[in-house]
Parts: sequence; structure tokens; C-alpha cells
Amino acid sequence: MITTTSDKLYQQYTNTMRKIADIRYSSALLQWDQETYLPPKGAIIRGQQIATLSELAHEHFTADSLGALLQELNGRDDLTATEKKNVALTWEDYSKQKKFTPAFVRELTETVNRCFHSWLEARKANSFSLFAGELSKLIVLKRQEAQLLGYRQHPYDALLNEYDKGSNVQLLDGVFNTIRQPLKDILNKIQSRPQVSNAFLYRHYPKDQQWAFGMQVLKDLGYDLEAGRQDVSEHPFTINFNSRDVRVTTRIDENDLGNMVWSCIHETGHALYEQGLPDEAYGLPLGEAASLTIHESQSRLWENHVGRSRAFCAHYFPLLQQYFPEQLKDVTTEAFYQGINQVTPSLIRTEADEVTYHFHVMIRYELEKRLLENTLQTNDIPAWWNDHYEQYLGVQVPDDKCGCLQDVHWSHGSFGYFPTYSLGSFYAAQFYAKASQAIPGLESQVQKGDTAALLEWLRKGVHRHGRQFTSEELSREVSGEVLDIQHFLRYMLDKYQDIYKF
Repeated sequence: MITTTSDKLYQQYTNTMRKIADIRYSSALLQWDQETYLPPKGAIIRGQQIATLSELAHEHFTADSLGALLQELNGRDDLTATEKKNVALTWEDYSKQKKFTPAFVRELTETVNRCFHSWLEARKANSFSLFAGELSKLIVLKRQEAQLLGYRQHPYDALLNEYDKGSNVQLLDGVFNTIRQPLKDILNKIQSRPQVSNAFLYRHYPKDQQWAFGMQVLKDLGYDLEAGRQDVSEHPFTINFNSRDVRVTTRIDENDLGNMVWSCIHETGHALYEQGLPDEAYGLPLGEAASLTIHESQSRLWENHVGRSRAFCAHYFPLLQQYFPEQLKDVTTEAFYQGINQVTPSLIRTEADEVTYHFHVMIRYELEKRLLENTLQTNDIPAWWNDHYEQYLGVQVPDDKCGCLQDVHWSHGSFGYFPTYSLGSFYAAQFYAKASQAIPGLESQVQKGDTAALLEWLRKGVHRHGRQFTSEELSREVSGEVLDIQHFLRYMLDKYQDIYKF
């Protein structure tokens, strides 16, 4: 076998990328520890450690030597299609990161770390004012980031594009303007009908039994516990260090069963995606998720289309009764199904039903737009938030913890992430509709607790491609068409007309 110059250059590129990945994932491991087991007094030094690794990874990734190597590889015509795609995507990432100085990266990382810990303290004290100072500094840096990345129309576009390539304010305004009224119409019809009861969810469910049930569901859905683990955190999340080490967290409220069960299923959807990415592409773009929108499509598909389905309840409710015989002895499977799909405007996004959920996302989207364009100041967030919760959902926010302090995203610097939740939900409906056509008897399989065929379909259609496609390109690969919101609206109408009889 003859080794060509391109072979050697590509191997050099691969080795470099994997070393950078080693640094980045070491930093991610410290972040995981920070949100699970870190002693409070370790927070300051932990921030320094993460900042050092982030700065080091940035320096390696933006080195002139890597840029020269990428340019040389881009000029060669004897690379495989996979190799060309990896190099092209890395060049795109390199060009973006080259716009940031190491000093900016360090300042941003350190500010995010301080912001996260101030958010934790603010939540404990139920006081946004304790978070406002650090958040203000972070927002200034995010505005700077948008300027450095560049944009054509709106500064928010630069940050949106980091989570979903091609996403922008014009596109999202169009999507939300299209979906807003149909969702309001569905909500109004539901509110005109007798309400279904979910009171059984708020009985006392001991922590240990909840944990045991959640672990069983994780395993049943295909989450590989030899390539992952679950822990408890303030806000449920999924984090990966490679496809063979993908970790999830949940949170448990002994007086709210739904808090744990569907956060487990949601995070399992994320984790299954990460565990399905190709091992051999570790450190390379094709070993990463297509976008955060597609990531959310996976979590929302498992959480809602599977986890809140009548078929899922048929299998898991009798099992849940074995864990909680006293709490659920007077509840039928149908009452359980209807109760877990109750639609009612509420304060907390992560606990929101499938109809009102998107109003939560719209509120955050509109707020972030204003923060980035500097037409809303940090101290104005609580009042603006409270006004829009009353306007969009008709609920009054009692305090900051149930209001603008409920999400972890801003403390992570994740401005531009929230729209992926709605877009991901819309893609999920489209993908699941296609899966139902492609897999004979899918519903009956789910009813038996067997989701292996669905997971395999997603592995082949979504997971294995990595970043080969943008969200819209992948949608065409999976479903034969770009995003069509009508799939989501049909799913909503079919489900809730059946439950609420309107």
C-alpha cells in the first residue's frame, strides 16, 4: 500500500483535531463536575481551570500552522468525500474562531463561570438582583461576540447561527408568526372544554423509587449505561466527552412525579443521539451533531411523541404502579395518559405542555433579541418577563425563581439556544410522522415497550451523519422535505381533539 502526501496531511490534520478535542472534553468534564459534585468553595479555582483549558484549546485551534494545513488540504483533489467535508467544516469553524483573541476567549469563559455561580446563588435567594451584575457583563461580551462574528441584518443572527447554521431573525420571526395564532386557537378550544385532571402527579413520590423508575426507562429506551451515567443537577442536561461517554442528569421533586420522568426521557433523547455518532470521527466535524435544533428534535421526539403517547402509557403505567402502588391505585391508564398531557398555561418552561411550551420559547426569543440589539437592559428583564407571561399565557409570575431565573442557559452564555427547542419540536413531529410510515406497527411496538426499531431508524437517518448536513438538508434526507410546520399542527390537533373532544 502506497501512502500519498494527502494521506499524511490528512492524518496530521486528524491527529491535531483529536488533541484539541482532548483539551475541550477535559474542560467539559470539569464543567460536568461543576454542575453535579463540585464543593461550593471550589467554584473560583474551577472557573480558572476551565478558562485555562478553553484558552489553550482556542490557541491550538487558531494556530497558523493548522490554518496552513487546512488550506493545503482544501486545495487537494485526491481526498475522499468524507475527508473533504471534514476539512471544509473545520475551515469554516477555524475562520470563525480566528476572529476571537485568546484574551477574549478567557474573559468570556471566566465571566460565564462567575455568571453560573451567581445564578445558583440568585435562585437560592430568589432574587434576580444577585444575578443581574454578572449577567450584564456577559451580555456585553455576547454583543462583542456578535460583532466579531459578523452579521448582515441583526446582531442576534450571529449567535443564532452558532446553534443552527443558517438560522436568523428573519427566518425565526416567520416561523413564530406562522405558528403563534394556530397555537392560540388550539389553546382557546382546549380552554373551552372540561379540564382533564393531573392531580395524581402531585402526590408524594419518594425519591429513591422515582430514581429507580427513571433508570429503568433510560435502559429500556436504549441508553447504554456502560457508555454513560445519570446524576442529579439543578437543571437537567446532557453532556458528552465522546460517543462512549455520554452523561445525563435529572432533578427530582418528591411532590411532582412529572418533573423527573419526562426530564429523564428528554435527556435520554439527547444522549441517544450522542451515543449514535460515529466513533471513528472523534474530534472531527462528522463526529458532532448536525445542529442544536436537530439535537432538540431528538429529545422532543422521545419526550413527547414516545413518552407522552397512549402506546407508551399502555406499557409503562402498569410498571409505574408497581413502583407506586398506593399513589396510583385509583388511576387508570387512560386517566394517566390524559393527565400527563393536560394543557394549561403555567410558569415553568421545562414543565410546560406541548401547546403552551412554544409561548415560553417565544418570550425568551423576543427578550434575547432586545438584549442583543441593546433596546432592553438587564435590570429590565424581570418586569419585561412578567408582563409578557401575562400577555402570552395569562399567568402572573409570583417571584424571580419561577420567572426569569428558571433557566440555566443565560448563565452558560447560551444566547440563541432557546429557538432550537421550538424548531426541534417541529422537526420531531415531521421525523416521527415519517418513522411511523417507514416502520410497520411502530405504535404496537411502543405499546409493548419495544422502541428498538425506532432507535435504529433514527441511528440510520439522523445520528450517523454527524455534521454532514445542515438542519434543512438533513430534513430532506430523513423526511423528503424541508421543515413543514403542518406536520406539527396536525399532530397537535389529532392529539388534543382526542383528549379534549373539541
